Amino acid sequence: MARTDRLMRLMDAMRRLPAPVTAERLAEETGVSRRQLYRDIATLRAGGALIDGAAGVGYRLTEDPALPPQSFSPLEIEALVLGVGELRQTGDPALEAAGRSALARIIATLPDTQSRRALHTVLRTFRPPPAPVALGVDMALLRRACWDELALDIRYRDRAGGVTQREVWPLGMSYAEGGLMLLVWCCLRQDWRHFRASGIEAASLSGRSFRPRRVALLRDYASRTAAPRVVR
Repeated sequence: MARTDRLMRLMDAMRRLPAPVTAERLAEETGVSRRQLYRDIATLRAGGALIDGAAGVGYRLTEDPALPPQSFSPLEIEALVLGVGELRQTGDPALEAAGRSALARIIATLPDTQSRRALHTVLRTFRPPPAPVALGVDMALLRRACWDELALDIRYRDRAGGVTQREVWPLGMSYAEGGLMLLVWCCLRQDWRHFRASGIEAASLSGRSFRPRRVALLRDYASRTAAPRVVR
């Protein structure tokens, strides 16, 4: 692999991977030995890259305006534009607007050739958006509760019309063909549950935090082979 390509791949790996990134992981991503990796990091630092960390600790790239602009392959550009276009299918205007804003900021940093390519991509999505679904809960509240690991008190109506009150720990949201689903740890049942967002009639922060349980609960959930019970 050419030296320039190897250094660009190293920069890309440090941008993509959660920091701090170990030397072992970076060496694996770039296909070089650890000794060569240390030399490449020294080369990037000498060239002006702001890389914090050291061997045995891990490395973190601090972006600097003096560095060359971020670059994407033609297929990566197509994937970005297509992915943002597909956000219409979520039926979430705020999420769709955030995607468009993020894409515009990314395109603004690309070299002229790649910027023009992003404006004339080959792959497009023309599927009509789903029929709007009336939600009785603020999506911003659900997102905040997931991000900040805050427990919610909810009133939920199932498909049969039964109403329950319960405290839940919101773990994540998924967009499925049947609508938006909220994955939670149900404090009442002491188990994972999927709730239809359209069935949540009211939600408020309980004032309790479940940090740092979210990552562990998601890891345990992913390891289960059986799907959680869907509360209809």
